[in-house]
Amino acid sequence: MNEEKTRLLMLVDDEPAQCRLVSSIAARAGWRTIVANDAEMAIAMLGTQDGMMLDAIILDQAVPGSDCSSLIAELKSRRPALPIMLMTSIGSNESAIEAMRAGASDYLIKPVAAERMIAALDLASDNSKNYGELQPLTEKISQALDFEDIIGSAPPFRAALAVAAKAARSRVPILIQGESGVGKEVIADAIQAASPRSKQPYLKVNCGALAPNLLDSVLFGHEKNAFAGAFDRRIGIIQQAEGGTIFLDEVDHLPTETQIRLVRLLTKNEIQPIGCNHSYQIDVRVLSASNSNLPDKIENGSFREDLYYRLNVVQLTIPPLRDRKSDLPALARHFLSRMASQPGLRSLGITDGALSMLNGYDWPGNVRQLQSALFRAAVLCERDALTEGEFPQIASLLSKNNTELVDIAETSGGIGVTLFEDDGNLRRLEEIEADVIRLAIGHYRGRMTEVARRLGIGRSTLYRKLSDLGIDSAA
Repeated sequence: MNEEKTRLLMLVDDEPAQCRLVSSIAARAGWRTIVANDAEMAIAMLGTQDGMMLDAIILDQAVPGSDCSSLIAELKSRRPALPIMLMTSIGSNESAIEAMRAGASDYLIKPVAAERMIAALDLASDNSKNYGELQPLTEKISQALDFEDIIGSAPPFRAALAVAAKAARSRVPILIQGESGVGKEVIADAIQAASPRSKQPYLKVNCGALAPNLLDSVLFGHEKNAFAGAFDRRIGIIQQAEGGTIFLDEVDHLPTETQIRLVRLLTKNEIQPIGCNHSYQIDVRVLSASNSNLPDKIENGSFREDLYYRLNVVQLTIPPLRDRKSDLPALARHFLSRMASQPGLRSLGITDGALSMLNGYDWPGNVRQLQSALFRAAVLCERDALTEGEFPQIASLLSKNNTELVDIAETSGGIGVTLFEDDGNLRRLEEIEADVIRLAIGHYRGRMTEVARRLGIGRSTLYRKLSDLGIDSAA
């Protein structure tokens, strides 16, 4: 965040309570907010002194005077470089796609979480990181996967999956570590799906998204009148998950008192809600995740060592995407396949040129960022396949860093078949078929019986195709 300059936000919204909330959250991150109550006022304010200094706009979908897509298009026509975020209580794919096509750069669900909004503002105003993620929407594309369905063949990633699959069958706590966006929650979901508790409750808490003073109550529950504002008894997440599993994401954000309570759960299998004069025996499995170095936090006193070792009975470290670039083509095609089932989207391919460009980027947001970039590209693409032109932000960052594009076939061990021409059109079927056969011959080192078996054809059919396509069996 730029500490020397107060950034300026325009909020287009006619709900006073919502305006106060958004302005308060923005102020915590160093933003000053001006408010426009309707579409006409928002357009007029662009021409004021404040309007000329704007760094971002947040627009409520239900703003009076215009439908949101038309207003976004109008604002973008007047200020093309200004980031605009849509705010809505309706998690609709269609509305998000329309907003993106009109020029929106992000999507916020009401009631807006402070951390999410601050992250979106920082991302929108930082041109060096502008890769336009529509986080809430792309999260809807993700579904729980079994271990065999998780994409990735890089050795460190497969090794982590192997440990996870073995540990899933027990009830021991598992700590999943890795940078933001590497897929820690995907792994946790797969562990739950493969565990004996797969049919039991599975509840998740993002510890970093809740105020520290609320975590005790959310996790362990409280009795009526246990503290100011406790008007009713509350059953905590842990008790709700009896017999099943809880997943604590960003576990490093737990305050000290909550850490002490969690140690008691992991050592004695019991909890005591706030204000309760007795404890409850609980049978629950704990999965946790962190993108921080927990030993460092132990060293500086912000994380308890006894809790670390109880959470860390089995540790999984998920490598960042930059360390498993060979998985990028398969991940990209997997995400595009899933996106094709979303309302308003269609089946798209991706050219080798586009994959090579994506491969040249370091992906600080990891797999989640890749998914978001692909989603944005898919929404705006008018061809049958994504090309380099659909990723202007990535191209800009690569150009700024003077990054040289690397042939995707080299980085993926030569495994890959080009499906599209450089102009985005599909290659001829016989050309693709010839490449697949050559790839198979090389992969199985010329063992033609194995090649035929893996391709699902007879040896005589294979040799006939070799002759028809002019392929040397020694290729």
